[in-house]
Amino acid sequence: MTYKVLLTGRNKTVIDDFFSQMVDNFESLTTSIRYDDIVSHVRYFKPDIFVYCLNQETSDHITRISTVKTKLTKENIPVVIIGSEEDCGEFLRSTNNVADLVITRPISTVGIEERINSFLAGKRQKAKEDAFMAEIQAALSAPAEPEPVKQEEEPQRRRHILVVDDDPMMLKMIKEQLHNSYDIATAINGKVAMKFLENKTTDLILLDYEMPLENGAAVLEKLRANKETKDLPVVFLTGVTEREKIIKAMSLKPQGYLLKPIDRSKLFSIIEETLNT
Repeated sequence: MTYKVLLTGRNKTVIDDFFSQMVDNFESLTTSIRYDDIVSHVRYFKPDIFVYCLNQETSDHITRISTVKTKLTKENIPVVIIGSEEDCGEFLRSTNNVADLVITRPISTVGIEERINSFLAGKRQKAKEDAFMAEIQAALSAPAEPEPVKQEEEPQRRRHILVVDDDPMMLKMIKEQLHNSYDIATAINGKVAMKFLENKTTDLILLDYEMPLENGAAVLEKLRANKETKDLPVVFLTGVTEREKIIKAMSLKPQGYLLKPIDRSKLFSIIEETLNT
């Protein structure tokens, strides 16, 4: 994809390279070092990144970037500096390390493209993951139907957990982590899980979201449709790349989710939180 780059600085050679050799990746615009000019160009050009091409910059010019940085941060625009090791070092010392990415010369034009593209791609991926996690949290926080009052359980009874996952290694790993604290049963798919629940009970189901033939959402729908299992707490085991499916499945009101690979401390935390709610 093409990124918008706002350029400034005294290194005209590097700036010219953006216009002559990097046009396939970057839509470039130059600005002065004046605060008002930079703010104006940020408002109307809406750059993805601000690049300062250093070449023996004056201390006055370098200091101005610290003021501009506040505005750029507010607009979620990272600051990149390109220059010699000496110029970059002086810039970082004078501005208290305001640069988000430092590219030291000598470096080829292709190298500059690769560094900036990789940086922006990683930034966008993190933004997507943060947005995904926020949507999941919002979905889980939505008001749910009031649950019936539960009868107090026998104090000495160990809690029971049913783990449903098509990966035998995942079943084995979770069982090994939990068996000292809970009674554990496992099922390789939703059909086996439903068969188990015909004659036995459980306190919590850890349910893999992505399974062949019948995924976790379909299994959860069956659980909610059955009067004997409709109130069972369910926690999805899922991967962050399954965004659209998980958001849709949250309408079924699972009690939580865990991202794979499973973190042991988070596993125990969500189990305790769910069972004690």
